[in-house]
Amino acid sequence: MIGVVIPTLNEGRSLGPLLDDLRQLRTSVSLDVVVVDGGSTDGTWATAMVPGVRILAAPRGRARQLNAGARAARGEWLLFLHADVRLATEAQRALVAAVQPTSGVGAAVFRFAIDLPWFWKQFIEVGQRVREVLWGLPYGDQGLLVRRELFESVGGFPELPLMEDVAIIRLLRQRTAIRRLPAPLLTSGRRYLDGIVRTWLRHTALITLYYMGVSADRLARWRHA
Repeated sequence: MIGVVIPTLNEGRSLGPLLDDLRQLRTSVSLDVVVVDGGSTDGTWATAMVPGVRILAAPRGRARQLNAGARAARGEWLLFLHADVRLATEAQRALVAAVQPTSGVGAAVFRFAIDLPWFWKQFIEVGQRVREVLWGLPYGDQGLLVRRELFESVGGFPELPLMEDVAIIRLLRQRTAIRRLPAPLLTSGRRYLDGIVRTWLRHTALITLYYMGVSADRLARWRHA
């Protein structure tokens, strides 16, 4: 069984299509889907209240929500997904193959793909591939599949105000190789609506500074200033 953990905060519009994808995935593998809400004021709760999905409340903060979901979810595998991604058929097949006993996978991420116009899609996706080659750091948008015992052995997600995805990957890499599944996980391009280049530069600066040792708390204050 795979415990699927989805943190939410006002994701009423985005969550439904992902839950539809997971409903399709259930025909191939057993799932325990847990939506962990951090205080939504839109229709997130109503969207999540469908058969086969549990929703629970947790203190706001993605890392805290992810850890709460991991504690609640059942399964020897954990799959952490952002609410605005799509798990298409190709990704579903790659996931099912990865959790087979003979796969040798301890932790894995999907290939990064983003829903933007062609030029900007190529720009962002190539930039992420370069980042993975240079630093071995996938985005949280790529999902994270991990064996529960391995997740628990590193203490779960460090409860940081941001960069929790980078932090756990660095912890996991001390114990296992992070596989890259041969299928894309499509993520929404909504974060770039305020300006694609400006947003990309801000994300790149934050990650670079964190990798150089600047604390996540300081980066969070800078981001929200």
